[in-house]
Amino acid sequence: QEELVESGGGLVQAGASLRLSCAASRRTFSHYAMGWFRQVPGQEREFVASISWSGDRIYYADSMKANFTISRDIAKNTVYLQMNSLKPEDTAVYYCAADLRPAQAMSILRPDDLNYWGKGTLVTVSS
Repeated sequence: QEELVESGGGLVQAGASLRLSCAASRRTFSHYAMGWFRQVPGQEREFVASISWSGDRIYYADSMKANFTISRDIAKNTVYLQMNSLKPEDTAVYYCAADLRPAQAMSILRPDDLNYWGKGTLVTVSS
């Protein structure tokens, strides 16, 4: 059984919105920083956003700030990524990650160094 499970991906048209969810199971991630990354086939996994365990510190990749919002519900052990005004270049597999280090560190650490990963959810944006 997976510990982080992403959902909410799908096929949408440009300009649409999607909300991705990452639900944690088998353990509580209440004291972990959580983050979202995305990966296009053939490219490296890139940082999208991260949020501290308390939710009071949030970080975004510069190109994601305008249209993406990360949030978390500690009681539900779930982190969300609201994506608005989607573009075809947002097409990717979106992954959720959890790490005990600070949320800001998730933006600079190598993806392989993070503690936990989900299997990803595919987002496809058509033009």
